[in-house]
Amino acid sequence: MELITIPLFTGVIGYITNWTGVLMLFAPLRFYGFHLPGLKFAYPYLPRRVQVLPVFHSDGRIGWQGMVPSRAEKMASIAVDKSLSKLGSVSDFYRELDPDSIAEQFVKIAQPEIRELVHNLMRRENPRLWYNLPGFAKEAIYRRVESELPENASRITATLGDHIEELLDPKWMAIRHLTEHPKLLNSIFREMGAKELKFMVNFGFYFGYPMGFVLVGVLHLLPFWWVLPLGGVVIGYIVNYLGITLIYEPIQPTRWLPWRQGLMLKRRPEVIGGFADLIADDVITTENIAKELMFGPRSDRTRQMLETVMGGAIDHAVGRARIAVKMSVGSEEYDRLQVAIAPAAMKFATDAMSDREFSAQQAGRIRLFVATQMSKLSLEDFVDLLRSATKQDEWLLFVHGAVLGSLGGFLHLAIFGV
Repeated sequence: MELITIPLFTGVIGYITNWTGVLMLFAPLRFYGFHLPGLKFAYPYLPRRVQVLPVFHSDGRIGWQGMVPSRAEKMASIAVDKSLSKLGSVSDFYRELDPDSIAEQFVKIAQPEIRELVHNLMRRENPRLWYNLPGFAKEAIYRRVESELPENASRITATLGDHIEELLDPKWMAIRHLTEHPKLLNSIFREMGAKELKFMVNFGFYFGYPMGFVLVGVLHLLPFWWVLPLGGVVIGYIVNYLGITLIYEPIQPTRWLPWRQGLMLKRRPEVIGGFADLIADDVITTENIAKELMFGPRSDRTRQMLETVMGGAIDHAVGRARIAVKMSVGSEEYDRLQVAIAPAAMKFATDAMSDREFSAQQAGRIRLFVATQMSKLSLEDFVDLLRSATKQDEWLLFVHGAVLGSLGGFLHLAIFGV
């Protein structure tokens, strides 16, 4: 009887172990649990290694949150450090976006609104002067601003490129975006590793079933009740350990192992394509870059840069009459006019870079760039890029396998005895 039941138990438990292990990686997106009396008080005194477990919450609840979403900030940080830093600097990404095309898009967005912008700006900042200007003078100002718009747009994108390292931190941009969208972080791992995750689940049975026969042999040599739970611990731990190891190792092909090379490494071109799609479509997008530049923690630098650029543009537009204009409107009002135009430039830049059609065109450039850079990575760096975000927490899956294996052993004892 035990020759039939024990291998079936180890096979089924191995499958359940890996199936639930994969579920534990990704679900649920948010923490679910119940309040445990005293936990809120004790939580600050728990070791840091215990606090970060997705079992406990700082508000005193005990429950569960998927490992990937619960580590969103840390995993995003590691993933960005290991991936974007290897793929290129922020300047490299900005160059791939083609600043000239951004300038053209800026002009396309701003051109229809430029007259209304000038009218509203002048009416707000110096209404007396604006109302007293004759129609032909206003028309001359409109035409001058319109004619110099392409040059000013190019000046803005060029200045952005010169100072992009100071204005934009791609690491924190990616971290904030992925932390705010944990489902996206899940998809990065689930979509790229869909085939490997499915294999990992099935491997639980493929490995657990034959190991059951080994456990039967051990039980005949050591006919003690604790052999089954202990054997379950060993098998459950090894099932998860091997399941993950097979995905990434060995890095270099070898004839000494049946699978020869890490399963994900065999699909390198496919994985690169999937990773490039996610980066280009959801992380390093023109819309996200625009939001980071205009509303991120360094947006004050962007605003200051735009004030400088647009102030120079106004000086250039006024030309030789600058001194006379300053005398007529007042130096303070002239300076305020230079500052007031910067928010309008920010709005046009944001609208230009957030346009869906334009973003889709630029995504193709980023996709190609990321795929090209990833193809240049060594196999070691490629594995490091894919595995680094989860490697530190893999031990939780191994412990999970060991616990379920032990429970399977006790369940067999409860049903069939020693």
